[in-house]
Amino acid sequence: MRAVEITTPGEPEVLKLGTRPDPQAKAGEVLIKVAAAGVNRPDVLQRKGNYPVPPGASDIPGLEIAGTITALGQDVSGWKVGDAVCALVAGGGYAELCTAPAAQCLPLPKGLSMIEAASLPETCFTVWSNVFDRARLAPGETLLVQGGSSGIGVTAIQMAKAFGHTVFATAGSEDKCQACVRLGADRAVNYKTEDFGAVLKEATGGKGVDVILDMVGGDYVDRELKLLADDGRIVLIAFLGGMKSTVSLNEILRRRLVLTGSTLRPRPIAFKGEIARNLREKVWPKIESGAFKPEIFKTFALADAAQAHALMESSQHIGKIVLTV
Repeated sequence: MRAVEITTPGEPEVLKLGTRPDPQAKAGEVLIKVAAAGVNRPDVLQRKGNYPVPPGASDIPGLEIAGTITALGQDVSGWKVGDAVCALVAGGGYAELCTAPAAQCLPLPKGLSMIEAASLPETCFTVWSNVFDRARLAPGETLLVQGGSSGIGVTAIQMAKAFGHTVFATAGSEDKCQACVRLGADRAVNYKTEDFGAVLKEATGGKGVDVILDMVGGDYVDRELKLLADDGRIVLIAFLGGMKSTVSLNEILRRRLVLTGSTLRPRPIAFKGEIARNLREKVWPKIESGAFKPEIFKTFALADAAQAHALMESSQHIGKIVLTV
């Protein structure tokens, strides 16, 4: 099969189209003929040598795919050859064929293309796991999405809005802020020209927000603690603004705040399978009803993965970047 390889850690140009032996579905896995693969920040980190591949996972980048099942491993039930699916994978997505744990597959939502479906798994699994499971966003609570125009951001805005929450977002330009509002944000703050803490404290009548999904880290964390409502929660999923932060422990103690975080890739299949079941039961009907839909910024051919990564690193995109196979 054709696959994109990381020839050496480095800039986007190190991504080269090569050939690899066709993968074989092991017990509990399905083999998928890939039609499209989503591009995500962890792919960029892996390309640079900063995101180690979990033991047993493919060294080919790509954490989400959509395509057609061509073979079943032993002990697989609930799927058959010919099913159209999208799947979260631990690697191997930038290729013509990819294996996926059957538990991490989801049916192609009705009305969506393969390209649209390929943009869903990484963001939907991440948002559900962190915002709804870990941060326990409850009915009537508010959510702030830092980096609202990113792939994760547009999913978090739309998913939370589909469940009836008031949603705020930050972004780095007026165009991106307008996109966040178009996607459902009640207020979007341009963090380059406005103080998001002051703006959103006023927007919530002084209460603050209940949950913050943070991809920035660094000096944002202490500012976010001050913005949280009493008993509020910050869930950290990346640290684009730096790995270290100085925080007010008194703020945490006095107002019972929670600062937590997680990474999804190394978690066991059973954990991800439970997320998949929740998505299929609770989120897929929202997508199929049109309550929210994938936001595709641009597609690239598999051979042009380097260009896709260059765009990702430019941060000029709004929504998802997808490779077509």
